[in-house]
Amino acid sequence: MSILTIILSIIFPPLAVALNKGVGKDLIINIILTILGIIPGIIHAFYVNSK
Repeated sequence: MSILTIILSIIFPPLAVALNKGVGKDLIINIILTILGIIPGIIHAFYVNSK
C-alpha cells in the first residue's frame, strides 16, 4: 500500500477503493459502510486495499 492509498483510505474511503479495485461490488459495499459510519468504511477500505 502506498502512502497515497493510506491517506485516501482515512479521508475518503470510497475513492481509495475505487482507485484500487475499480467500480464494482467492493466500491458499493464501501459506500454503504461509509454512509452507516466512517469507521466501518475506513476499516473496509484498509481491508480491501491490503489484498
